[in-house]
Amino acid sequence: MNETIRSLLLSCLNKKSPPSPCSSPPCCSEKQITPPCQEADIAPLLDCIAESNANLFDLMAMGRLSVAPTVKPFACAILNVKSGHCGENCAFCSQSSHHKADIQSYPFLGFDEIFSRVEKMTNRGLTYLGLVTSGGSLPEKEFAVLLRLAEEVTRRFDIKLCASIGLLNTSGAARMKQAGFTSLHHNLETSPSYFDSICTTHTLAERIETVKAAREAGLRVCSGGIFGLGESWAQRAELASLLATLPVDSIPINFLIPIKGTPLGDRPLISPADALKTIILFRYLHPDKDIIICGGREHILKDLRHLCFSAGANAIMTGDYLTSQGSAIQSDMTAMRETGLLP
Repeated sequence: MNETIRSLLLSCLNKKSPPSPCSSPPCCSEKQITPPCQEADIAPLLDCIAESNANLFDLMAMGRLSVAPTVKPFACAILNVKSGHCGENCAFCSQSSHHKADIQSYPFLGFDEIFSRVEKMTNRGLTYLGLVTSGGSLPEKEFAVLLRLAEEVTRRFDIKLCASIGLLNTSGAARMKQAGFTSLHHNLETSPSYFDSICTTHTLAERIETVKAAREAGLRVCSGGIFGLGESWAQRAELASLLATLPVDSIPINFLIPIKGTPLGDRPLISPADALKTIILFRYLHPDKDIIICGGREHILKDLRHLCFSAGANAIMTGDYLTSQGSAIQSDMTAMRETGLLP
């Protein structure tokens, strides 16, 4: 066994805290965001994970042993309630009006249709159900419908509602909390040093302010990124360390599914080994956070998709994604029960 991995494993077994990924908070000015740490801060860990011939099973043991006792398994799902015609230019996104991806686009579905779809997702063992809309932010008229919907759903069903509706201020987040939403999902997508290569129509600072606004309003915060965009291992660690400075409860990890018509449509898939090592990296640096494996799980890991739990993840997003097919909810829930992750 690699001596560095041995040392890190002993740290996990002795229940020592992982190395602090950052000693000072990031600068969140509109013009520039200073990376919160340098690669040297977590060099031993990064060197092991990035090494092409590293023993993956040793690394997975490190990820698995890093999970704090308070972290519990669960499954969540999403509903795309407004698709396409987005004015933002995120390079990976098939819903952007800047790109030419062939997807099904539709306007905001409205109260009755969304409620019907939510009702069909209840009693399936899900802990969280996310309502997702395209666009930089949600117009007030549509936002008001979601608030009314949350009041009705939380009154009638035993499921926690999450929303992913673009940029949001503290006032909007407070209204969500009052209506019954439990969480806000808002990914940072990628590291400060790579963000401008992926999106130029809004800033990472704006995304960070939305994360902070959600927490100030008392919402649970779900924020992570997407991997396989062309970022380096150091940039993956940079994102992980930035998230450690923010009030984040859950970290969703997505893997790029290249979609024709987007600028990243021809990118090669991230390898299964690198996908698992990304999970390990985030788990080791975030032992007490939920690590949720979301988009790309089936496409990248295929028959190995449930190995994400052995790498340190404690949750998955099941069902379909925004514009691509996922896995069957019943199949995922059965697998989690059969492996003892769920009762």
